[in-house]
Amino acid sequence: MSLKFKRILLKLSGESLQGEQGYGIDVNRLNDYARQIKEIADMGVEIGIVIGGGNIFRGLSGAGKGFDRVKGDQMGMCATVINSLGLSSALGAIGQKNRVLTAIRMEPIGEFYTKWKAIEAMQHGEVVILSGGTGNPYFTTDTGSSLRGIEIEADVMLKGTRVDGIYTADPEKDPTATKFHDITYQDVIAKGLKVMDVTATAMCMQNNLPIYVFNMDIVGNLKKVMEGEEIGTLVHN
Repeated sequence: MSLKFKRILLKLSGESLQGEQGYGIDVNRLNDYARQIKEIADMGVEIGIVIGGGNIFRGLSGAGKGFDRVKGDQMGMCATVINSLGLSSALGAIGQKNRVLTAIRMEPIGEFYTKWKAIEAMQHGEVVILSGGTGNPYFTTDTGSSLRGIEIEADVMLKGTRVDGIYTADPEKDPTATKFHDITYQDVIAKGLKVMDVTATAMCMQNNLPIYVFNMDIVGNLKKVMEGEEIGTLVHN
């Protein structure tokens, strides 16, 4: 069986990890994700993962409530590390080798990230979880995943969300919204579609990293994407 992509950067949202409980980490959702990730690792896919931290803390919303923006963003980076450790633990429990790399030095919680360390680990069959965002304030985890995806030379960034692709409007709010099969980065920016922030989208556009948006919360979907089933929306040049 041929794989559609050999090396991926999988971007998971922190909000998705809270599952039905509305906050923190839902262990059932975490385990669903871990099983899906192991399933494609067993197929020979090389996997880098970036997880958001919105289920624990959002720097930007904190800044709106009086937090210093830089400290708020640093709290958000720590939230991504907590989620990364949770996923690492869930993967380890089902026998999937993995490694947490952090954008800021915090041994022994994780190893300090370098591109070459990440690629070497992936080539040895380890799932690499890239935490701490870019290590800088004012950048989102979307931008962090664009940066890491480009650095590790991924074939695609897979953006796992709650919806099955990109729509003309929010399908959860607007029943008339229609889905795009594929769309250019330029159109995403011009139409103001909330796929990723503009910085992240522009980085992918400049470095020719395609983005594939799909619903990660339906178990089995990640494998379908790897097998080439068209269940989401492709963003490209």
